[in-house]
Amino acid sequence: MTSAFSTLLDNWLPKSVTSLRSYSKQDFSSDCVAGITVGLVALPLAMAFGISSGVTPQAGIYTAVVAGFLISALGGSRTQIGGPTGAFVVVIAAIIAKHGLSGLLMVTMMAGAILLFLGITGLGNAVKFIPRPVVIGFTNGIALLIASTQIKDFLGITGATPVPSEFLERMAWLGEHSATISIPTVLLGLTSLLVIILFGRITKKVPGTIVALLLATAATAAFNLPVATIGSAFGGIPTGLPDIRMPEFRTDLIIPLLPSALTVALLAAIESLLSAVVADSMSGDRHNSNVELVAQGVANLAVPLFGGIPVTGAIARTATNIRSGARSPVSGMVHALTLLCILLFAAPLARFIPLATLAAVLFVVAYNMGEWHEIPHIVRLDVKDIAVWVLTFLLTVVADLTIAVEVGMVLAALLYIYQVTKTTRVAVVTPEAVEEARPHIVQNYAIPHYVSMIHIQGPLLFGAAEKVNEILRDIDDLNQIVILRLRHMTAIDATGLHAIERLHDQITATGRILLICGARRQPKRLIYTSTLPRVVGARNILPNIGSALHRARELYARFNGLEEEMAGQLSEMTI
Repeated sequence: MTSAFSTLLDNWLPKSVTSLRSYSKQDFSSDCVAGITVGLVALPLAMAFGISSGVTPQAGIYTAVVAGFLISALGGSRTQIGGPTGAFVVVIAAIIAKHGLSGLLMVTMMAGAILLFLGITGLGNAVKFIPRPVVIGFTNGIALLIASTQIKDFLGITGATPVPSEFLERMAWLGEHSATISIPTVLLGLTSLLVIILFGRITKKVPGTIVALLLATAATAAFNLPVATIGSAFGGIPTGLPDIRMPEFRTDLIIPLLPSALTVALLAAIESLLSAVVADSMSGDRHNSNVELVAQGVANLAVPLFGGIPVTGAIARTATNIRSGARSPVSGMVHALTLLCILLFAAPLARFIPLATLAAVLFVVAYNMGEWHEIPHIVRLDVKDIAVWVLTFLLTVVADLTIAVEVGMVLAALLYIYQVTKTTRVAVVTPEAVEEARPHIVQNYAIPHYVSMIHIQGPLLFGAAEKVNEILRDIDDLNQIVILRLRHMTAIDATGLHAIERLHDQITATGRILLICGARRQPKRLIYTSTLPRVVGARNILPNIGSALHRARELYARFNGLEEEMAGQLSEMTI
């Protein structure tokens, strides 16, 4: 009973508690360095996300301080960094345009309550059922929208009317006011962009965003450059955190704001869990999804009290945290305290920060978050997957993110039903069918001691693709060569292919080899039109279990110096 209670308690304890059981001075030193580094990286991002969302730059910093501390203190990941991210920019701007700041604060708290519910009940795993074309579609769309909102500040364009919130109207507005482009602003923006890109290629130790921010701010202050700054646009940044204030909560807005709250909660859940998975792969840790969602919920309930905006896990800042040597959630709390110290002691200097530099920062963020490298993979897939991606992307850009996700999910669900029914077969068992199945019968072969075999049964579509990750929990128990047998896998989609690629990456990262065999007609067609043959190696995708075992013996002999000894065995095999 005591053991069961202890296990249950461990399942709900934050990583900040469990990681301190073996914490050392060296760990604290590493966490401090990482926390200060990621805090400096987060500063321009927090301000930029605040401005592009339609609120003040200090609101972005307040959000990063409060949420960054709470998510690290209460979360289920050792190295996750929480704060405002680009995923919310479009949603926040639309909410403010319709319902004002009070509506945004309501949405944020409602989303926090939804995330808390998902984490406590374990329903947060439902985000795994979102198909990859939908995720890529609205990620591409959000990135394009973020970049489009920064063109005005990057070029120094001015106009008598506000910039429209809709994409097409915004682009038309920019075209109409293109004559007001400021040459000094363009030069400063381009220089900032080049500094960020070049420093990213030269060294990872010094963040290019910080270098660009410092140089541009110093140049603006020293030479009194004629460019828009935080001071000229917002009057600077107040020192310290604001007073805690309960937002106005109107019951008549709950139903109208519910779709937006669900969208914010969905985005927060997807991005935080995706960021936690990235953190696991970089640090070797294993996050607790439910505890992480509870922390995200608490943070989104808390930030509106300080006038903040929605938050989630930030992949780029999390990666920076890990690369800087983070050992525990203490680094995330130090990151929040670093931002707080900047607010307390250096806030007056922020008035010199040029908006063009923050726009350059967001251009880089939009490019990095856009998942553009996934597009060639998507266009290789079935035309139905391509249609879901294109429609989600277009709806995200020209309509509304909430509508895009809803339509994408409905289409994906219909495609799921279609794929399952299409792969259901009723046929007479003929002698030819029996002979065709004979090379796939595992019982006909002896499995060598250096081979582990995994088989997938049923369709590997977006609703079930996450099950592949279950293999990784016991990856240390797998043998040197792993054969993934697909004989009983009836269908696959983009999400399933991505899951197999992730499985390959995780297995090969441990020095093991993955072979794939036995794919049926539909999976085989999609596999060979995807990038999987290039990732796994065309010679490592085999038609049946016999040829896979033959390939395994070849590889085992080669990598263990046994070519001559096993040559006789290989020559005697009949495949």
